[in-house]
Amino acid sequence: MSYSLQLYTLRNAIAEDLPGTIKKVAGIGFTQVEPYNFVATAKELGAALKENGLTAPSGHAPLLSADQDEIFAAARELGIGTVIDPYLPAEHWQSAEDIQATAAKLNAAARKGAGYGIRVGYHNHAWELESSIDGQTALEYFETLLDPELVLEVDTYWAAVGGQDPVQLLQRLGDRVKFIHIKDGPVSTDTKAQQPAGQGNIPVWDVINAAGSLEVGVVEFDDYSGDIFDGITQSLAYLQAGSASAQAVNA
Repeated sequence: MSYSLQLYTLRNAIAEDLPGTIKKVAGIGFTQVEPYNFVATAKELGAALKENGLTAPSGHAPLLSADQDEIFAAARELGIGTVIDPYLPAEHWQSAEDIQATAAKLNAAARKGAGYGIRVGYHNHAWELESSIDGQTALEYFETLLDPELVLEVDTYWAAVGGQDPVQLLQRLGDRVKFIHIKDGPVSTDTKAQQPAGQGNIPVWDVINAAGSLEVGVVEFDDYSGDIFDGITQSLAYLQAGSASAQAVNA
């Protein structure tokens, strides 16, 4: 399992200076990033990643509302192996029929993505866990409708905000989960109250260990009241220290 950074975390800095921001991310110690809206910035982003020795194993793009061929072509250019749809509003998660329709669209997107050599996934917010279908969360109902090759990226913080224990949720979802968003804080909708990993109410290591088929743990802040570069530095240091401790114990 490796660590990445969701670049949405640095959206303000990227808007001002994309190459400089990517250089700073590499200097902090990240070797991987998860781009968002990468179709719009593909050329500049690709150059910055290459220059700083960074890779992008996953990326966010609105597969269910934008040109999929354009997205997959840009992803292939950037070396993104998994394209994840990051957001579908709450109204899409209230009925079995709506969820079935969404699953069918994502399955179709995955078939198209396979032609580009790219895997497809979905990333949750709180409402997919707040809504219930046939006695299970909307996200878990959705998972049963997905073709085998599709993956989930569980935002473990929003899962907790949505009323679920993220550890138990990850255990129930099993091998479907290949990515998680690692964030911490008071477990509230106040995004500015989010904190570096290990400093809030999320049991970060229990969460990581519960995702048995995890490929990448993605650090993200939706917002932050302090210096965001300091926040991501603290998160990465916490994760690297924990990984080192675990390796020492297992050695």
